[in-house]
Amino acid sequence: MNIALIAHNNRKELMVQFCTAYCGILAKHTLCATATTGQMVADATGLTIHRFLSFYQGGGQQIGARIAYNELDMVLCFDDPNTKAPSEDIIYISRLCDRNNIPYASNIATAEMLVLGLARGDLDWRDVVNPKSSPFTA
Repeated sequence: MNIALIAHNNRKELMVQFCTAYCGILAKHTLCATATTGQMVADATGLTIHRFLSFYQGGGQQIGARIAYNELDMVLCFDDPNTKAPSEDIIYISRLCDRNNIPYASNIATAEMLVLGLARGDLDWRDVVNPKSSPFTA
């Protein structure tokens, strides 16, 4: 499965902790992330992560394009709930996930349910409906 990781500056450490806790599951899948989040998670866990641009420098749009082309199977997006409103790119990404039936977690509780379901095989239907090879390998 292809999984995207996105985290607001105030939530990057939470994403690192989450990925550290579920490193054994995530290591079996292809991961991508925005620049800083991907670097922090890779440094902490040793996971291989394809890194896009920083979120506000086009990384959000790069992930959005992969969602639109149905190249992602899950998006874990830890945004900061204390901001006045989510960015337009975050709203766009969540709507693209809804449109393409791509599981989307906006908080750690939902992310945990999705990752545990992933380990059980609950998301294997994504490979049946949309077989693909990883778009992130060279």
